[in-house]
Formats: sequence, structure tokens, C-alpha cells
Amino acid sequence: MSVDHHDLDQLTGIRSGKPSFYIEYLASAERLRRVIHALDRISRALVRTTEGPGTLVRSVAEAAADHLTADWVVFALADGALPEAAPRHLVLGPAGEEVDAADPELPAWVTAHLSAVRSGEGHRHEDGGARTSSGSGADGSDMEHDPHHLHVPVHLDGDVVGEIVAWTGAERAIDATDASVLRVLAGQTAAALQNSALHQRTMRLYGEASRHAEDLAARNDQLQRTRDALTVARQREVLDSERHRIARELHDSVTQYALSAGMQIEVVRSEIRDERQRGRLETAKALTRRAVEQLRSAIYALNHSGDRGPQSLPAMLEELSTVHMPSDLRVEVRIEGRPVALSSAAERSLFRVAGEALFNAAVHAEGSVAVVRLAYRKDRLVLSVSDDGTGDPEHVRRSLRVAAAGDLDGSHRGLVNMAERAREIGGTLRIRRAPQGGIRVEVGVPLGACPGPAAPTESSLTSEEARSRS
Repeated sequence: MSVDHHDLDQLTGIRSGKPSFYIEYLASAERLRRVIHALDRISRALVRTTEGPGTLVRSVAEAAADHLTADWVVFALADGALPEAAPRHLVLGPAGEEVDAADPELPAWVTAHLSAVRSGEGHRHEDGGARTSSGSGADGSDMEHDPHHLHVPVHLDGDVVGEIVAWTGAERAIDATDASVLRVLAGQTAAALQNSALHQRTMRLYGEASRHAEDLAARNDQLQRTRDALTVARQREVLDSERHRIARELHDSVTQYALSAGMQIEVVRSEIRDERQRGRLETAKALTRRAVEQLRSAIYALNHSGDRGPQSLPAMLEELSTVHMPSDLRVEVRIEGRPVALSSAAERSLFRVAGEALFNAAVHAEGSVAVVRLAYRKDRLVLSVSDDGTGDPEHVRRSLRVAAAGDLDGSHRGLVNMAERAREIGGTLRIRRAPQGGIRVEVGVPLGACPGPAAPTESSLTSEEARSRS
């Protein structure tokens, strides 16, 4: 910004210490005090660029009004100049209050100057300076030079982009020092307004960028979840395809071989007269039939594994009793109390115990009826399987102790597995005489030992686990 030496002389006063100039010296000192106060007010106004153009414009207008003790101050930008700056104009009244430009009580000369500045036809001068108006005075009268009216152009890059216009009362005359102060104010206002508008635009762009970044992060999270879901779906598809393939292989090969073996046993049995050998063949035939039934159960589970969602323990036991058991064993399931959701590991373990006990009742104890009871008590869950078979509880308990100590041939591995599963979920396994006359296998589990909602578990998994009996 170029230095106006004329303004500098006006602001600093005379350069003489002669006594004859004492009165002028006093006036100069007072003028200097007012100038320093005005410049301080101007500097405090112009540093408010980050608070927005509206705050800056009001601070500039208030600084002009304060210095001049003005009754009316108008700050206005020409239409099309500094398009990003807002507000475009501001009018301060005698009490320092902001007055609406459309207020019908606004003085006519204020309205006329405001319209002239906004249209770009304000009072411009060849020297680009400020001077008292040759137009309307404070009272609306025409005067060649009005000491109570001042307008200062606001320059930016050599162009006039607006004006600061002020009117003072009869007791306050505007002098050259006042004009110099307002020139300083106007000279910095345009740059400050432009900086303020740029700052606001930068903040808007930053806000938009932040919102776009948050939106992008949310979309990335959604994309990742979708990708994970697709991966799970592909894995399930592969798993289902493999299950169906295994089911076909079991049906077309293993099951047929087992049926053929049973038929051959029957042919051999019909040709042998030794009752002892015939009895052994009869047992072999029965085991072959059991194997075929188990294979069919496995094939059913493999083909229907993905059709249902997660199942509760009561529902799994109901399916176990109707689908996965031999046809000559009638199974009844009884649920007592209000079911409580357990962890998936606890429900799988209890399901396996029930499946193992039912398998033993059908194959080893030759039972015809079995009762599965699931009792939900206040602080304990009890699962029991009772049958009417030929098993002896004392013999089974002894076999369990021997197998736990060292089951070399694996003949009683199923009993050991039941005991281990009960222990893993904090429960105990008991074997006693059943009311039906056979064996009662009972697992008691404190509800506090395996709380929590059951995790999603495919029904096919539990069905396959039911067939993992030894």
C-alpha cells in the first residue's frame, strides 16, 4: 500500500516548537490523541476477519461512528464488487443501532447515498481521496462544502468497490484529520473483507471435505461388511455343495454296500443250521441295519443342513428324537420349566450327550422306549435320558471308570466322552437305574456355569455331531 504523505502530515501535526505555535501545538496534541485512539479502534476492528464478514463490516462501521461521533454511518459495497462478501451494506443510526435499509423512516439523504454507492454511482474523485460532500448536508440542505458530512471510497486493486459515508451533528465538525483516519480505515477494509470471505469459503470447503471424508469412511465400512457377507455366503455355498456331494456319495456307494452286506448275511444265515452261528449272523445283520439307518440319517442332515437357522436346545432334541434315531426306538422329549438360552458350546455338549445316550440305549441296551427330559430349574439345568433296555447301571459305571483310566480298545469311548463334555461345561454326569427299568444318564449343570445367549449355530452342525458317537 502506498503512503499518502499528505495524510501522514495531517495525522502527525506540525513540526515546530516555537511558543507562537503553542495553541496550534495543543490542538495538534489533541488531534494526535484522537488519531491514536482511532487507529487502535481500527486495528481491533480489522483483526476480526475470522469471525466472518458480517462481524467485520459492523466493526468497521462502529469504528467510523466512534471516531467521528457520527449520527449516521453507511457502509456499502457496489453491486458486483467482492461477490463473496456479505452483508453488502450496513446502516448505523444515531444510537449506534443497526437500521434496516428498507426502513421507511430512514432519512432520504441516507437512502440516496446508499442507493448511489450500491449502483456504482457514488461520489468518486479523481484523486481518490475523501472530502466533505458537495451534496446534501446533515439537514438535507445544499451546501458547497459540508463539514458534517464525509464519504470515503473503499479501494481494492485500484478500483472503487464501495464507500464509507458518515454524517455528524452540529456540534461535531469533520476536519482533514478525520478524513485521513477514515482513508486508513477504508484502505484496509477491502483487503480485510476479501480475506474474511476467503476464510469463510475455506472453512466451508473444509467442512464439506470433512463430511465427504466421513461419508467415504461410512461407505468403506459398508463395503467391507458387504464383502464379508459375500465371503461368508461363498463359503456357505461351497460347504453346502460339499455336503450334497458327500450325501450323494454316501447314498450311491456306502449305503448300497451296507445294504448288499446285509443281504449277503441274510443269505448265509439261511444256509447255516448251527444256531450259535445263526445268532451271530443275526447280530451282524442287525448292526448292518443300524448302520444303514445311521447313514440315512446322515444323508438327511447333509441335504437339509442349510434350510433352517439357529435352533434352541429343545428344538435340537426334538429333531434328534424324530429324525436321527432308529425306527424301533421310540423317543419322547419332555421340557420342564422355562427355557434359558445357553452358550452355543454348552448346548452342543448337552446335545451330544443326549445323542450318545440314545445311541447306547438303541444299540447296546436294545431299548424300545427312551425318555429325554430337559428340566430348567431355578439355578440348575438337568438333562436326563432314560430307557427300558437291558443295561445295568453298576456295570456301566464300572466300565466308565475302567475306560477313563485307560480305554485301550476304545470300546467305551462314548461313556468317557459324555463325562468329559459334562465336565467341560461345569456339570456332572450320573448313571443310575431308570424308572422304566433300564439306565438313566443324567447331566446336571449350574446355570451360572454356562450363561449367555446361544451363538448362531447351523442345525447341520449339531446333526453331524449327533452322529459322532462311538
